[in-house]
Amino acid sequence: MGERRSGTREKIQAVALELFAEHGYEKTSLREIAERLDVTKAALYYHFNTKEDIVVSLFDSLLADMDETIAWLGEQPHTLETRRELVERYARLTRQWPPGMRRLIQDSKATMRELAVAEKLHARLQTMIRMLTPPDASPLIRLKSTMALMSINAATFVLQDTGTALEERHAAGLTLALELVSDTTCDAPSGRPADDARAVQVQA
Repeated sequence: MGERRSGTREKIQAVALELFAEHGYEKTSLREIAERLDVTKAALYYHFNTKEDIVVSLFDSLLADMDETIAWLGEQPHTLETRRELVERYARLTRQWPPGMRRLIQDSKATMRELAVAEKLHARLQTMIRMLTPPDASPLIRLKSTMALMSINAATFVLQDTGTALEERHAAGLTLALELVSDTTCDAPSGRPADDARAVQVQA
């Protein structure tokens, strides 16, 4: 029963994202989502009472994945290998986002702020960047660490009008991110960035 309910929730989330992409978040109603699913509004209410609930549920899963990555990072030594692995993990995480998630973030900034979703995403991304950056890094290296993670997401938007396939855009973003993070050559010999991993819990 639990698996069936979970599958239904995921189907509702996917259809909602489709409609948000087609008509925009503000112009999409629960009635339209129910009609696209061919279910009654009462059946939809069993899982989600509002559109906001659907959006929050989508980002709860993403935030949980980011928290898992941050927890892993907090247990690792501050080395180049760790930083490269973080970049690759974050790239895999973003590739797993449901279709339409980036469009929702890009087109519904006011809603993202209202639901505090943008703030939570930003807090976790900043935590990863701090943990990615060597403690004694120069301003240039700190900038490169920041751009490394940002380029993974940016590649999808920047290259979207070039006729480049989504997977090629992901690959380009990852390649650039690895080049940037590999240039952070001032490794600390030991130590773990666990304080930042604990700090992000305050933002949850």
